[in-house]
Amino acid sequence: MVSRIEQRCIDKGMKMTEQRRVIARVLSDSADHPDVEEVYRRSTHIDPNISIATVYRTVRLFEEAAILERHDFGDGRARYEEAAGDHHDHLIDMQSGAVIEFTSSEIETLQREIARRYGFRLVGHRLELYGVPLTSDDERAEK
Repeated sequence: MVSRIEQRCIDKGMKMTEQRRVIARVLSDSADHPDVEEVYRRSTHIDPNISIATVYRTVRLFEEAAILERHDFGDGRARYEEAAGDHHDHLIDMQSGAVIEFTSSEIETLQREIARRYGFRLVGHRLELYGVPLTSDDERAEK
């Protein structure tokens, strides 16, 4: 079965080696935003002959073809996800590194209004929120 990312590569006319297919499948199956080392770790579980250099080259190739998006969530690692057809933003837990994807029509509307106020038509944006989980002290302070 062909993964989503592999199909996008095929549609763009890219040569798909077996190792690229494995990396594409690993990335398609990722529910998180793995860095290259994590993609390598997952890929070598499927094919132990894949090198870290192959993963780096393949991820860069997929990024240059606009199949993957690179993110820097403040932890010093480039992390990747499939280039989205649907727009979403990210909330990053600064303690655990977990990344929560979300959408907000209110935020989208506000961004367009702000752009229009300054004489612009919004053509794109990236929103990343950084936080830490609320504690019981935080919750009491909000009341």
